[in-house]
Amino acid sequence: MKKLSNKWRTINLSQRGVSWLLTLALGIAVFLFWGVRYPFALTYQEQAQLFLFDCDYFVQRIADPGGFAIYVAEFLVQFDNLVMLGALLMAFLFMLVQRLTWHLMQQKAYYALSFVPAVMLWCAMGDENVMMTYAVALVMTMGAILLLRRCQQLHKFVRYAIVIVAIPLLYWLIGPIVVLVAVCILPLSVVWAVAVILLSAHYLPYSMLRVVLGVGYYRSPELMPYLLIAIPVVVAVLYWTYQLINNMKSTNVKEMLACVVVIGLAIVVIPLNYNAKTYEMMEYDYLVRVADWDGVIRKAEKKMPDTPTSVSVTNLALAMNNQLGDRIFDFYQRGSEGLLPDIDNNYPVLQLLGEIYFRLGLVNTAQRLAFEAMEAIPNYNKSPRVMKRLAETNMINGEYKVAEKYLKMLEKTVFYRPWAQRTLAMLGNEKAINEHPLYGTLRQYRLQEDFLFSDRELDKICGHLVMHNPDNLVAIQYLLMIPLLDRDEQRFMQYFQYVQKKLRYNPRSCQEAVALAYMQQYGKLPDGMVSPYVAQQLNEFGRIYSSAGKDAPELRAFKNTAWYYLLVGE
Repeated sequence: MKKLSNKWRTINLSQRGVSWLLTLALGIAVFLFWGVRYPFALTYQEQAQLFLFDCDYFVQRIADPGGFAIYVAEFLVQFDNLVMLGALLMAFLFMLVQRLTWHLMQQKAYYALSFVPAVMLWCAMGDENVMMTYAVALVMTMGAILLLRRCQQLHKFVRYAIVIVAIPLLYWLIGPIVVLVAVCILPLSVVWAVAVILLSAHYLPYSMLRVVLGVGYYRSPELMPYLLIAIPVVVAVLYWTYQLINNMKSTNVKEMLACVVVIGLAIVVIPLNYNAKTYEMMEYDYLVRVADWDGVIRKAEKKMPDTPTSVSVTNLALAMNNQLGDRIFDFYQRGSEGLLPDIDNNYPVLQLLGEIYFRLGLVNTAQRLAFEAMEAIPNYNKSPRVMKRLAETNMINGEYKVAEKYLKMLEKTVFYRPWAQRTLAMLGNEKAINEHPLYGTLRQYRLQEDFLFSDRELDKICGHLVMHNPDNLVAIQYLLMIPLLDRDEQRFMQYFQYVQKKLRYNPRSCQEAVALAYMQQYGKLPDGMVSPYVAQQLNEFGRIYSSAGKDAPELRAFKNTAWYYLLVGE
């Protein structure tokens, strides 16, 4: 026991070996968090920017204050296309923040406190609008402080001259977080740093507020979460605490206690900043992007979708697998809005709407929504996902010159270049396009004439699509399910009878709706249109409904049927 006690006294968290193990543990935790738990959050960030290996692009970025940090951050974010590589880069960045904080503390006592800024940054990035630029600028700022601290031994006039020159230069490289450099190196120079920032606002095409908050730190230009403001303050406090108190006494017990407190706070606080609904939608968005329709359905089976967007995604996945008519009531529905949510200015929602129209064959509408989605990105970035869709819609429509413009732009990227080159080779090759499993099919489905319509008239547009091409099963499923979800049985029967003249399509939900309509009007079921199982289930449902009313608990056994939705509802 005495030996163990002596061994305990020799352990110090700030020792090189132990400290690096703790830093590595932070890196592993961050890697697993982003690479395993929230990989779709990385792809969400990647699709909201278009990094080009192009001199004009570099000049455009460096022309803004903090432009170098923006350029470096966007260079790193493009690798989120490969999720594990993106997670590895994120882990490395967080480890840098922690180690640089430790060096700013002059590698003295309480190593656990050097993790506080990294944990705060981890919490802040739960807001999907926090840009990687902020993390990159923070790392560059701390690196600049360490470099400038080496000038402390120089003559004070030389030191002042270096600071006076360095602050404007650093401001243009990393943005307004340069104030942290001034606070740590020469507090009186804060006035100079603020003056530089305010002066630049008079010559830049941005509002004063946006310049002060940083052009590229947050996706919504006129906002800045308090946590992002608090991180530099905490770094400055840690820096000056260890500058003013040179001989902080600590024991191993205090070191371990500080470590436990920081880890405990991280475990509790970090998840609170990651909104479950927001990240659920990011995952749905990713699954739609890669056309993993089975993945969407599996996710919906694990947790019932309950928002307009998640319900719409689930219904689209069912339609793409030709299961909408059989399984639509296996999931929560909210009227025809569950097939097509209302349009708003949220760019992920606009992308989803565009995907629904695209898969239906309404190529021109999908193209319009792609434009709107790109314009709805709050920081006015371009999106490679949208660029790709615009290239596809123009190629399907035969607008090869326009498609070429977008493909040439995507050719300047790392991860979209191979696809762009393959697609460029298809331009003008009618045979190759017509034989393509997606583009050729949509060419057959799309309506030749262009006209305006309301998104609340989707059933009529689906009717046009079915009349134009009866093989469009997605349009057929939407045509039949829209009146059913609106509880308009008469309209449903009109559409159903029309579809039956075109092809034999009679899934479970249609059988249930037809059986109910015939029972209500004629008191008997139609011959050959309803399976014996559906007929038996309807008789049982009718018996309970007529004897105990719609509030009978036994009816919940029929919750996944059209009868329950039409007659009971919730």
